[in-house]
This record gives sequence, structure tokens and C-alpha cells, in this order.
Amino acid sequence: MAAWREAPFCTDAERAALAPAEAVTRLQDGAPDVTDEIWEEVDAHFTEEQIGAINLEIALTNFFNRINRTIKEPAGKTWG
Repeated sequence: MAAWREAPFCTDAERAALAPAEAVTRLQDGAPDVTDEIWEEVDAHFTEEQIGAINLEIALTNFFNRINRTIKEPAGKTWG
């Protein structure tokens, strides 16, 4: 979702979760790393356990994106 910052239907907590996801995912185009400010916002909305789950989901999503790109298989095309 490219317009998550401006989207009126995203909550502050959702924006806080999307910020590190974007920072980690956009490594190749020079996006800033996950900054202290991003983590402070995440910490304001989530518990340590929830942050761990968010980090795992970010990692899994990036893993599958890279696997799909490697095998030239669009996500969702053959998945259940």
C-alpha cells in the first residue's frame, strides 16, 4: 500500500507497524534504515511480544517476495 502515510483509514498503530516494514523492504532504493524515531513510535503502540511478531511478519513477507522473484512466480498465482 503505497499511500499508507496519507490513507485516512490507517490508524496510528498501523502506521507505526508499516514504517519499519517499509524501511526494511526498501533497502535497494536507498530508503533510510529503521531509525530510532521509527522504533520509538513502534514502542509507543505495541508490546515487546507484538513487536517480535511484527518483525517476524516483515521478515517472512520479504523472504517470500524474494523467493517468488527468484523463481519468477507472482505471489498468489499458484498459492492455495
